[in-house]
Amino acid sequence: MHRLLALLTALALCSTLAQAQTQAQTGTEAEPPCGGPFPAFVNGLKAEAQAQGHPRTSVDAFFKSVRQDDRTLAADRRQGVFQLPFVDFARHLISQNRIDNGRANLRKWAETFDRVQAEFGVSPGVLLAFWALETDYGAVQGDFNTVNSLVTLAHDCRRPGLFRPQVLAALELFERGLLDPATTTGAWAGEIGMVQMLPADILEHGTDGDGDGAVNLKTSPPDALLSGAAMLRGLGWRAGEPWLHEITLPRGLDWAQTGLNHPRPVADWRSLGIAPRNGPLGDDRLTAAVLLPQGRTGPAFLAYPNFNVFFEWNQSFVYVTTAAYFATRLEGAQVFAAGTPDPGLDADQMKRLQTRLVTLGHDVGGIDGILGEKTREAVQVEQQRLGLPADAWPTPDLLNRL
Repeated sequence: MHRLLALLTALALCSTLAQAQTQAQTGTEAEPPCGGPFPAFVNGLKAEAQAQGHPRTSVDAFFKSVRQDDRTLAADRRQGVFQLPFVDFARHLISQNRIDNGRANLRKWAETFDRVQAEFGVSPGVLLAFWALETDYGAVQGDFNTVNSLVTLAHDCRRPGLFRPQVLAALELFERGLLDPATTTGAWAGEIGMVQMLPADILEHGTDGDGDGAVNLKTSPPDALLSGAAMLRGLGWRAGEPWLHEITLPRGLDWAQTGLNHPRPVADWRSLGIAPRNGPLGDDRLTAAVLLPQGRTGPAFLAYPNFNVFFEWNQSFVYVTTAAYFATRLEGAQVFAAGTPDPGLDADQMKRLQTRLVTLGHDVGGIDGILGEKTREAVQVEQQRLGLPADAWPTPDLLNRL
């Protein structure tokens, strides 16, 4: 149990950055100022806040106790938890106890989940899965000072454009009485509460679910769940539609047509022999992609458009697939068929593979030793070129051939 909680804590803290990355501005905009002496950097933030109209008294009070947090920087560099393959990752995080607790919470907060479904069209299992994987239903919310973490990461020149706006959003939360700079804690990259939301998301989607006149995501499940549902809808969630369905694969399927970048109508997949392991597939008119987290001999799923919304919450492929599958388990799906996946690559081998893929002209999204979606797409292209089954699962044999 101790090992599981440690892994969950690492997941909750590491996953913050992946969500934060979806908030970044893209294009040619210059990055905001960063680095240099920390006190001078804080003075620059204070000047910017006042220029935006925040009263000097509140700005001074907000930044009064801010400190640079080396522990935040150390957490920012850790990503080992995401190097596990899907089967191992899911088995570490999805326990019978976590399923039982999820279903107990569904009964306990039935009225809230009914409201979530009626107002936002988000299925209960989805929010339960995020609630479980982000904080173990509120038990592991992180002990990093939120303001210290945000200012530290804004000062760090790796991604100042991601975090500087969150500092100013946290200032606005402070002015609304929703954040205490000295005592509010959460994940290492500034997320707060049971479903781990960044300050800007709280400003936009925070919802008073329990009717007490405040939005408290740390202690109020109705507030946290309704706020999370509002955010999912804002990210593009399609009401009443599925997100993931375990399937069986026909012999002779063209593996090059699998992967999230090859969606087609459900009717087409059905005609090719794709069949559900339990329950009916989605409407024939929906588009979906065949998802093979560990290649053609491992688990297999049909991923619908709502699956892509999970990537807006978190950009880790293995986290997203686990969360989406867990949501189906919480709603009655059976344990996935693990199959017999071919051996994959360790972190060092994955970095070697990514380096080689970059030299071949592929964009893998960074050489980090993690099998993300961009690396998978590049692998599939190279498998086709080499005449291998193009199932996007990298093996030692592929690495040797490249």
